[in-house]
Amino acid sequence: MLNVLVIDDEQSLLKLFNKILKNAGFRVETAINGYEGLEKFHAKHFDIVIADILMPGMQGNDVVNHIRNSQRPSTPVIGISGTPWKLSKHDFDSILPKPFSPGTLLSTIKTVCHHQVSMPIAG
Repeated sequence: MLNVLVIDDEQSLLKLFNKILKNAGFRVETAINGYEGLEKFHAKHFDIVIADILMPGMQGNDVVNHIRNSQRPSTPVIGISGTPWKLSKHDFDSILPKPFSPGTLLSTIKTVCHHQVSMPIAG
């Protein structure tokens, strides 16, 4: 089972991610900001991280840079953003624009994690 960490400053989106990913059979943890997300990242193993690019304080670009310089630099990271001009790739493995469908989210995860896990994809 895939362990997913979702970092976003919008509580409603965290709930949506949680519902979609748990229904697809994943274990999910959420964090309301980059600082909390990195604390959880270092405390536990995650197979993938999904991080909002624009957040107050520590932004998604800072989160992915920290992960790339950590003990687990190869952890896949998907960046999400509702701001089209902020969709530059940086060190993200993929970028998911908001709004997104559950199917698009799950297919992006499958694409990014293709070598690491086999996972259920619910429609």
